[in-house]
Amino acid sequence: MADKYRKSVVDRDGWLARLPKRETGLYAMYSSVTDCIVTDSSVMTVPVDDHMVHRGDGVFESFKCVDGNIYNLQDHLDRLDRSCSALGIMFGMPHAELTDIIVQTIRAGGYRDTLVRLLVSRGQGTMGVNPYACLHPELYIVVYNLPNAKFDSMPEGVRVAVSKVPIKPGIFATVKTCNYLPNVLMKKEAVDLGVDFTVSLDENRNLGEGATENIGIVTRGKELFMPPPERVLAGTTAKRALEFAQLLKQERVLTAAEYRPISLGMVRSAVEVHIYGTTPNITPVTVFDGVPVGDGKPGPVAARLFEMLKQEMVPDSERLIRVFE
Repeated sequence: MADKYRKSVVDRDGWLARLPKRETGLYAMYSSVTDCIVTDSSVMTVPVDDHMVHRGDGVFESFKCVDGNIYNLQDHLDRLDRSCSALGIMFGMPHAELTDIIVQTIRAGGYRDTLVRLLVSRGQGTMGVNPYACLHPELYIVVYNLPNAKFDSMPEGVRVAVSKVPIKPGIFATVKTCNYLPNVLMKKEAVDLGVDFTVSLDENRNLGEGATENIGIVTRGKELFMPPPERVLAGTTAKRALEFAQLLKQERVLTAAEYRPISLGMVRSAVEVHIYGTTPNITPVTVFDGVPVGDGKPGPVAARLFEMLKQEMVPDSERLIRVFE
């Protein structure tokens, strides 16, 4: 019996030779462990004793490069700093140096339209739970496929259902950690239900957030509300949408634009519901929990916010960092 299931013991070269080579949609990776960039996806690995792997002890950011330009990077790096500080991860790399490594990694991947995952872990050194046994933080940057890279027109609308996955408590809700099991279960739930997204509820049955998205509504009184950031992750796209909404308030398109608890009753009487995120950008919700939102069509506020966001992704925008000439 032992011989039947015996596995080979190999050296480093033998191990590398057995790594599967397949198309993964991963274009390039930087690792501080090796301090270099690799474009062979079969060796884009993280050490097994890295606390991020076996304890979820790390933080991350996801952002995009569109037509050779990184969008809104500063907001992501600022949030990364806050996440590291909240968990006591002593990362501290200057933003200029970090930005340069990000740009180099995207260039190495060779694609103008990509997603970028920036991860900072507690580091290697222990398979235990003690964070002080880790040697030092590690940085990983992964450049990978951006689906639906074209940003020409607003989506026709998506379907959203209420999630049964409990909302994250306290610091776990407001810090972008690598412990994303609830988010994974929410995505699984959405697929199983045949909808595009699910959204969590807090203890008072007020709206929380999606698996990787924020949500907001527009009331009959032309008020735009988003859940307070104390119970959800403060999304960078949602933040920009709320800032754009202040301009619409000045134009009297909206009468209010603010954070406020949103009950299910408010959602069901809303004229618009929106999803905000790095990949969905600003997407109208046309069906919520099986019931049409408003007249079941994308609304004018979503259209305005979408166009305002789109205009920030043109080549001369101050929120872009050029990667390719």
